[in-house]
Amino acid sequence: MANVVVIGAQWGDEGKGKITDLLSKSADVVVRYQGGVNAGHTVVVQGRTFKLHLIPSGVLYPDTDCIIGCGTVIDPKILIGELDQLAALNVSTDNLLISQTAHVTMPYHRMIDQASEERRGVHKIGTTGRGIGPTYADKSERMGIRVQDIMDEKVMPKKLAWTIEQKNGVLEKLYGYEAKDLLDPQKVIAEYKGYADRLRPYVVNTSLKIYDAIRLRRNILFEGAQGTLLDLDHGTYPYVTSSNPIAGGACVGAGVGPTAIDRVIGVAKAYTTRVGEGPFPTELTDEVGEHLCEIGAEFGTTTGRKRRCGWFDGVIGRYAVRINGMDCMAITKLDVLDQLPEIKVCVAYEIDGKRTEDFPNSTAEFAACVPIYETLPGWQRSTADCRSVDDLPAEAQNYLYFLAELMEVPIAIVSIGASRDQTIVVEDPIHGPKRALRYANGRSKPDAAKP
Repeated sequence: MANVVVIGAQWGDEGKGKITDLLSKSADVVVRYQGGVNAGHTVVVQGRTFKLHLIPSGVLYPDTDCIIGCGTVIDPKILIGELDQLAALNVSTDNLLISQTAHVTMPYHRMIDQASEERRGVHKIGTTGRGIGPTYADKSERMGIRVQDIMDEKVMPKKLAWTIEQKNGVLEKLYGYEAKDLLDPQKVIAEYKGYADRLRPYVVNTSLKIYDAIRLRRNILFEGAQGTLLDLDHGTYPYVTSSNPIAGGACVGAGVGPTAIDRVIGVAKAYTTRVGEGPFPTELTDEVGEHLCEIGAEFGTTTGRKRRCGWFDGVIGRYAVRINGMDCMAITKLDVLDQLPEIKVCVAYEIDGKRTEDFPNSTAEFAACVPIYETLPGWQRSTADCRSVDDLPAEAQNYLYFLAELMEVPIAIVSIGASRDQTIVVEDPIHGPKRALRYANGRSKPDAAKP
């Protein structure tokens, strides 16, 4: 038995959906513990593409229980759309459970999010405009609407009517909305009553369900959204999300104690990407950056926005290992580097003429960081058909061992394509023996991969 947290080790978009889907075959329960529809996980199975925002990737395994935990914020309209999408593809959602105490994204949250971002002008954060930040803000301000509220036909009309009155005042007086554009409480109440009726069969006390699974020693996979550098407390603030994607957030967002977690696996691309605003030391604005974007199809699942691309950043990699207590790593999109004659890796930063290998807490310092690179030879041949580490070109193996040494964490999984079968599983983090690629803390590596 193993309870495993899967987290993003960069700025999100690392390919967590594929890794979660892959590991779900060994899991009895998959729990989504934070974030909202600002997340997007793409899974490709037998040529079919599934784009999920709220429903855990494990839904594609009918015998795996899928739970949306209390730490998520739920947009019912989007969630129902996902249910309909899966039904059209003949995928059952009978295995889905939704937390009673998860907070609900309302229309005024989206309106405030978009108006606030527009008002920031040059200081904009780069949100998705889906209302995530305002939903979490209301949660903290103790005026949020929870799933159990919209399920209660006596509570919902009173609570929503009062809340919408307050939010209409904010929209009108602070953001300049005209009266004709404000929300009609009765229409919103009727809309969300319909959502409640549709979702009611899925709503339970999920914390209790997870606890029961732990007692029965079932394998549980905790699935995070976004990535470590977008964490509200530990990311590149203020260019962050409004929740805690790090491994510690799994306990709060699922409703379990820290002793329930056995392992943490981080997911990182073989290069680095970022969506939205904020500093990005290894960003490439040249033809190599365009190449990574084109070959990697680097466009956001949720917004379609073009992702900024750059070389792998080992400083943020080490930081992610430390903040999350990672046991192992999955490296995705190695195949995107196949055509490059040489590959650079950031091993340290220079700040004001001084070298540092540590991630700075100050956003201003981070923005001033100049990357210090080491250059490795590329392999310039396809890795798409490789199914074991030994199948990889020696230069590709060497690249992976270099990353493992740099981050001081073993690599358990390597993805070399979008499909399930385009994956090298060196170690199953749930069931397998600990035999991952270990070139860290003095561990040896195969002769074939020596530099």
